[in-house]
Amino acid sequence: MGVGRQKGQTVTEREKILILPGKSGSEQLLLETLRSAGYEADAAASAPEVMEAVQNIGVDLLLLDANVTDLDCCQVLSDVKGSAATAAIRVILLSDGGAGERSRGLDLGADDVLSRPWEPAELLARVRAQLRSKRAFDELNEKTRIAEEGQEIAHTAFQAVAVTEKMTRDAVTLDRRLKIGVTSVLALAVVMAALYVLFWRSASKETRRAYAAIAQLERSVTKQQDLVAQARKMRDDVVRSAGSPEEKQRLEKQSQELRAKLAGSDSGDVAALREQLAATNTRLRHIEQEGRIAEGIIRTYTKSVCILYVAVAFRDKQSGQRLRYAGTNPQGEPLQDSEGNPIYALTGRGPEVRADFFGTGFLAADGGRILTNRHVVEPWWKNEELGSVSQEGVEPVIAEISAYFPDVPRAFRVEIQKISQDADLAVVQGDLGDLKRPSLPFDASKQAAVSGQSLVSMGYATGPAAILARAGEETVEAIAAATNGSAKQVMAELAQRNLIRPLTTQGHIGDVLPDKIVYDAQTTSGGSGGPLFNPEGKVIGVTYAVVRGFGGSNFGIPIRFAQPLLRP
Repeated sequence: MGVGRQKGQTVTEREKILILPGKSGSEQLLLETLRSAGYEADAAASAPEVMEAVQNIGVDLLLLDANVTDLDCCQVLSDVKGSAATAAIRVILLSDGGAGERSRGLDLGADDVLSRPWEPAELLARVRAQLRSKRAFDELNEKTRIAEEGQEIAHTAFQAVAVTEKMTRDAVTLDRRLKIGVTSVLALAVVMAALYVLFWRSASKETRRAYAAIAQLERSVTKQQDLVAQARKMRDDVVRSAGSPEEKQRLEKQSQELRAKLAGSDSGDVAALREQLAATNTRLRHIEQEGRIAEGIIRTYTKSVCILYVAVAFRDKQSGQRLRYAGTNPQGEPLQDSEGNPIYALTGRGPEVRADFFGTGFLAADGGRILTNRHVVEPWWKNEELGSVSQEGVEPVIAEISAYFPDVPRAFRVEIQKISQDADLAVVQGDLGDLKRPSLPFDASKQAAVSGQSLVSMGYATGPAAILARAGEETVEAIAAATNGSAKQVMAELAQRNLIRPLTTQGHIGDVLPDKIVYDAQTTSGGSGGPLFNPEGKVIGVTYAVVRGFGGSNFGIPIRFAQPLLRP
């Protein structure tokens, strides 16, 4: 079963709360408080109007803003709690009195009593508690109803069997095949009743799992306050990963110390000191040479490496409709039910439910073709979290893929052109307009990647968080305030402020295998799809995996696997 079962059906019903206003004058405040929490709230003018709404529209909770001495209040409590059809409706009474007044309200049938003046947070907490109790009661009633229906079907079947047996005794000439046929029909009825019960339970469980999986994805979305904190936390790490000069400084200091020792040593230590100095200087020149190579690669190719923003939506498998939020509150946040979960729907004008992902890509061929990983442009590929959503009747689909290049104040919309069946690679393409950037050169030969060889990695590790970490504190706070943490708006702000540029790290190749290159240049999630350069400035691989806790080792796909994707 999918999230929706019929066209136009609401996925998650908003719970209905009806207010019977009193003389306190807080009707509008009550309505605003309840509606801001995602409830469908309304007010009635009198006790008869309350009962009419209860019987004809359906109400989950009544909020009586009156004292127990008010006639309307007593009448409503008596009518609602005195009828079996409406007894499940929860009632909260707002009272001016003390403990005696509260006790009387509970004796008259109210499920909870709250004294004035009340706090919105406490009121909403009590509302949630009562609605949870009602849902549990409703679920128990539903199970009881199904059990009773099954029992009734079984009873009818037994009665029919008894009648059949009597007919058999009274008419011994009855054809045996007729008796078998009647018994088969009755047996089929019992089986259908059992299947109905199983189906109802399975459908409810399946839908709950789908909501839970999507809600879990939503919890990973960065909000305004999280965005600032994350950027601050990452700032030191980004500085270190961008290529610290500590090793060079250590060697320079060591070289100076050895020279000083040589100047004041006797002839017995000179040979050993000169040997140490030569080794230190050789290593220092090697580091300086690698630094110059990295600087050349950065200067030449940085502008051809883009960050990819991928927005994933969710579609009901049965109806094909996109999953949406039922609505938003005044702060622009999705409406939530009494348990704090977003309320979803397949129809309406609420915003689409989306999950945001980031990765790296680079210009690899003419025509605006960008090479990246398959798992970047299809985030559900080999992703257990998104895969669990797909198994519950909801399938993820691409809503948008945008490429952001350094020094360009806007995004370029791109689409998937080709996906490799042999490796974690894909090509996306779009109209890049007058963007004049060079495609990166490849070296697919066996000699292009050798164990121990230096390597330069380029990419957008941790996505926009690392970009923000390199910006100033005032800039981060301004972007957070302007976007409220919306990924798409954050990217637009970063592009407008000319802050987009990839991280570049240096390292060495640890091993070269037929299908992968193992290297130690630092990167992390978000760096997937980035190019790996050899000392000649040629791309020899594409980053695709990070092995956390294994000495910072990462995996790259040899660039020869991309060649079939880039053929015209």
